[in-house]
Amino acid sequence: MLALPVLTGCRTTSRPPMPTAVVTPPPQERVSAAENPGSLFDPDGATMLFADARAKRVGDVLLIKVMESTLSKSKAETDANRGSSMALGVDAYLGKDKLPLIPGATVGAGDLVRANSSSTFAGDGETKRESSITTTVAARVTRVLGGGLMEVVGARETRVNGETQIVLVQGVARDRDIDADNTIMSTSLAEARIELYGEGVLADKQRPGWLARILDNVWPF
Repeated sequence: MLALPVLTGCRTTSRPPMPTAVVTPPPQERVSAAENPGSLFDPDGATMLFADARAKRVGDVLLIKVMESTLSKSKAETDANRGSSMALGVDAYLGKDKLPLIPGATVGAGDLVRANSSSTFAGDGETKRESSITTTVAARVTRVLGGGLMEVVGARETRVNGETQIVLVQGVARDRDIDADNTIMSTSLAEARIELYGEGVLADKQRPGWLARILDNVWPF
């Protein structure tokens, strides 16, 4: 117990880092007016008027509608019984009515050895887990892959009365799954990774104290 303060001082707090979206700037460069004299056409300004507004380039933003609901249930039941019995006796032994080396044992008097055994095993187990999350996160295209695939990463941090809620969404999206309003469902993401956790007073109260966590790690029983 005297060494616990020393060990506590050397122990680092495990706090998950704030996920941030790594954004690579678009490789396209804006054409200056000096290099394009005599033209009123602006390719950057005309994109929203005549081209598809859906995200397709590195740095473009799209909305990911996170609607995840999982329910898993498993149940197992086992019942096993086993029984056995054994009886040994001597009905005839070389015409003698007594058995040698066994005092008081007579031939045909009954069972000399009787044994019974039985075993019973019963097991029952059940597990159930349910989770649900519904939110919308704006993400950016971090890399454009071949075949119409794009890597997207988005994070949202919300603070209310000292409580912080962090949502991280990343995965691989297909351009054909992006709707006309530049949104995509989280169920359409491949290699999806969705994280939701909070920080604050409520999150701290749901965790055991530092001394209880240390004792749980070093207690051998």
